[in-house]
Parts: sequence; structure tokens; C-alpha cells
Amino acid sequence: MTVVEPFGLSVRDQALEADVQAGLAAVEEGLLEATKSEVPFITEAAQHLLRAGGKRFRPLLVMLAARFGDPYAPGVVPSAVVVELTHLATLYHDDVMDEAAVRRGVPSANARWGNSLAVLTGDFLFARASHILADLGPEAVRVQAEAFERLVTGQILETAGPVDGRDPVDHYLDVLGGKTGSLVAVSCRFGAMMSGADETVVDVLTQYGERLGVAFQLADDVLDIASDSHESGKTPGTDLREGVPTLPVLRLRERAAQQALPEDIALCELLDSDLSDDARLAEAVAALRAHPALEQARRDTVRYAEEARAALAPLTECDAKAALMGLCDAVVHRAG
Repeated sequence: MTVVEPFGLSVRDQALEADVQAGLAAVEEGLLEATKSEVPFITEAAQHLLRAGGKRFRPLLVMLAARFGDPYAPGVVPSAVVVELTHLATLYHDDVMDEAAVRRGVPSANARWGNSLAVLTGDFLFARASHILADLGPEAVRVQAEAFERLVTGQILETAGPVDGRDPVDHYLDVLGGKTGSLVAVSCRFGAMMSGADETVVDVLTQYGERLGVAFQLADDVLDIASDSHESGKTPGTDLREGVPTLPVLRLRERAAQQALPEDIALCELLDSDLSDDARLAEAVAALRAHPALEQARRDTVRYAEEARAALAPLTECDAKAALMGLCDAVVHRAG
């Protein structure tokens, strides 16, 4: 059985699969409703990335976490809508910051309408998420606010870079904990909270989500180097071309600083050069694919995925727990 693509998440229980699929369908309806405006152009802009697709990874986690309480509780689906709206809003803002031209296989909002409208559309989505959140109670508002603060802090830290003396890899992992781990953790927390699960279960699932979120982003780092465009949905080396310091690059620079091997130094110099030329980018991608730094980044990904799996140990064995463990496997599989 398959719950969601592209993870190919295998679920043994047909009733669980049916319930999760029904929940995700309700989330999709909620997203379409939440992105409607009396102004047709705002609706078009707000639904631009929504209609382009997406993995709906965070709503899936809400649905699975809710299985540890009452999965049909009234707050479950709205909380999943909140986390996905928040995620979508950050994509609009990220594309402006990164000057991205394409997102999810379609022109980015900033490429289509300009930076100002893209930023304002992201703000609109944040506003709609907040409106739904207000009906879920003050505790939900607090949890979301804390996660959003961490998300923004992570983005600021990434932009500012590590302070003098700080290990760049440690800095980067902290950035991912804020930028990605925080909202994935909230997805698990909301699912458990809204279902009325025991507080210890809520805490376990939150810790799981934090680690899974970091593993998920690290797998993306590896995919940017190791996959072809069919697998990843984007041109290999996109992050390299944009100068994004992903983990394989940081591991390369770490090794170059420690061992000072000529081939490592030469590769660092290549990465620091103008990679707008397709041939130079292809050369850089090929060199990194053959470099031990990529394998080190894979091991880092596996480590976080295994930490996520280990976090689930206190939970009673059930199909929902098996599905969450399966997501750890899926993340590792994505990283090769």
C-alpha cells in the first residue's frame, strides 16, 4: 500500500491508508479554501504554488501523529492546513531571497509577478494560517509562534553565516534545525496535540520530527549533487550554481582545511569560480560525485534519520509507528 508519493511509504493496514488518504484530501480542500480571496488576482497568486503540487510531507506527518490519539478530532485537519500554508509562505519568500526562477516545475511567483507581489503573497498566506490557528487555541498559537521564530532565526543565521571560530558544519546543522526541523517538528506536535495524545507521546513525536526534518533537508543536499533532474525535479548542481553552502560542500571544505590535499583545494577553487557556465557546473558536479565528501554527507543524513527512528522507541508498536519509521527509511533512500 502507498500513502503518499514520492516517498512510496508502505503501510500494512488498509484502514490506516484509507484514513490518511482521506485526511490528506481534506487538507487539500482546506488549502484551496484558505487561499481564496475576494480579489481574483490574490487567489491566483496564492494558489500558484499550491496547484503546482508538492509532497505534502508536513500534512502527512500531522495525519500519522494523530493516530496516537483520536485521528478524527476536529483540530487535526486544520492544523495540517496551518503547517502547509506556513511552508508555502516560506517558499514565496525564499524564492525572492534566492532570486529563483522556477519552483515545482513552474515559474516562481517572483519571476512571474515580481519580488514585491511574491513577498506580499507569502504574507497573505501567513495571515490565513494565523486566522485558522486562532481557532485552535492559545497553546497552538504559542507552539506555532515559537516554531516560526526558530524558522526565521535559522534563515537569518544562514544569511549571516557562522561567526568567527564557529565550525561551519555545526552552524549549518543549527540552521537546518531552525529552517526545516522546526516546522516538521510542529507538524508532528500538532497531530499528536490535536488528537489528544498523552503529553509524553507529544514530546516523543516532536523530537522525532525535528530529527527527521534535518535528515530530509540533508537528503536534498545530497540529491542536488548525486541525482539526475528526473529524480530531484531540478537541474543537478542548482545549489552549487547559486553558491548555497550545502553539506557536501562544507564537508569538502572541512577536509581541504584539515588535509590540504591539492585535489581538494583545486575543487574548492572550482566551486568558488563562476558556475554560470554549464560546462564548469557539470565539471564541479562530477568532481563532487566522486569525492568522499558526498559519502560523508550521506552518512550524516543516515545518522539523523536513525536518530529520528530511535526517538520513536518509547511508543507502543502500531501501524502508525511503523509508517513513521518507514519515513526514516524513505529519507535515507532518497539520499542513496
